[in-house]
Amino acid sequence: MIDLSFSFSAKCWLWQAEKAAWHFVSLPKEKSEEIKFFNENMSSKKRGWGAVKVLASVGETAWSTSIFPQKEGVYILPIKAGVRKAENIVEGSDVQIHLTINV
Repeated sequence: MIDLSFSFSAKCWLWQAEKAAWHFVSLPKEKSEEIKFFNENMSSKKRGWGAVKVLASVGETAWSTSIFPQKEGVYILPIKAGVRKAENIVEGSDVQIHLTINV
């Protein structure tokens, strides 16, 4: 059974489009596989694009968001500008994250 609340560390990376940019961290592959299995087989709350609602926290900052599956088999977590500013996160920063899956 999936642990619905867990912590991990990851590097912040930037995805840039023509007119915008977003910062993300990638969840560990093993946790991503557990979340995908849970989302496909056990969760009654299906969301578009395989997104999963979570409560995320970094340092003293917590926010509600969604994680999104990628072709590479991992989920990614968007890091909002307000969170990055409050916690001094920039592209390449090592980020300690706590996630709770909303069921």
